[in-house]
Amino acid sequence: MPASRRPRRGRVIVVAATMAAVALTAGLTTGCDAVDKALDCVQTADAIADNVTDLRQAVENAANDPAKADASLDSIDKSLREIGGKTDDADVDKAVDDLREAVDNVRTAVRDGDDTPDLDPVTEAAGELTKVCTS
Repeated sequence: MPASRRPRRGRVIVVAATMAAVALTAGLTTGCDAVDKALDCVQTADAIADNVTDLRQAVENAANDPAKADASLDSIDKSLREIGGKTDDADVDKAVDDLREAVDNVRTAVRDGDDTPDLDPVTEAAGELTKVCTS
């Protein structure tokens, strides 16, 4: 009987080792997913910061080319949609919502004929998004 116990014990060790390897791989994959999400967040926040700069310039030159402000707002909206689908972080979600609201307010002001809409809320919300993505 001792001989029959050894193969079983060997199988238990192999199964235990396999389970440990699967758990370790899952942990590493989850860690990589978290890093990938963080990088996506930072990259998107960086793109939004560039879009906000473009928006400022477009609003300053709105008399010459009013469509540029709308295009900048569209770019920010697109980036917000991208980041919104890639994260489940409550702070990022709030920052995205705040930025989306600020962008909507600027869009409404531009459509209502405001040549100098207040961009400070957009800048502040973009800064907050950058902050939560890098913390």
